[in-house]
Amino acid sequence: MKFTVITDDGKKILESGAPRRIKDVLGELEIPIETVVVKKNGEIVIEEEEISDGDIIEVIRVIYGG
Repeated sequence: MKFTVITDDGKKILESGAPRRIKDVLGELEIPIETVVVKKNGEIVIEEEEISDGDIIEVIRVIYGG
């Protein structure tokens, strides 16, 4: 299975032989779940969402402050 991950650092094509979830990929990329919003194929999803072959995962950093 191949899928694309888009972050601030650019676009990466990742491969996996087993089913993966958004939170697994964020953990591997060392991106804290609390600091991002994730879209899968253009739709906002939760970190438990499974990734399928050909999916496009976009990681959007949330800017916050006071």
